[in-house]
Amino acid sequence: MRRLILLRHAKSDWTGIGLKDRDRALAARGRDSAPKIGAYMAHHALVPDLVLVSTATRARDTWGLVGEGFRKAPPVRYEERIYETGPKAIFDVIKAVGPEVHVLLVVGHNPGLRDLAEFLIASGDVDARQRLLEKFPTAGLAVIDFPVDDWAKLHPKSGRLDRFVAPRLLDMATD
Repeated sequence: MRRLILLRHAKSDWTGIGLKDRDRALAARGRDSAPKIGAYMAHHALVPDLVLVSTATRARDTWGLVGEGFRKAPPVRYEERIYETGPKAIFDVIKAVGPEVHVLLVVGHNPGLRDLAEFLIASGDVDARQRLLEKFPTAGLAVIDFPVDDWAKLHPKSGRLDRFVAPRLLDMATD
């Protein structure tokens, strides 16, 4: 079995006049929500063997805050090919990951991550799937399981959505 965790970067700051899209940092809300997702992942043993992170500042900063939730930081690879791209490009990056990686975390952007989830998911909780398709919010986390023993064997509509979590849902659960 292989487990793919998709994490959309946390809320970014749009106030930096003249900044390139790639250089946008996290907004205060993003800096607040990313550690919550990291704590959730650690608490639920969603520990990746490898993390692939978009090269955009907001994705790198998101992973930095999420990663603080783990006792031991997993290996990280910053991947230009998942910055602001479509689902096919991300899919190709995932399929190239070595078979020694059982749990893979991809930190990236919409609409690519949402479209990739739709491309890959065939089953799982109907309500969670519908929420994901309607909106994959910033700092949203989708956990998808596949009955394969190698990422190279991954194919469309072969995954089961294990869970879909957003910071707002975590906040509501703790209120």
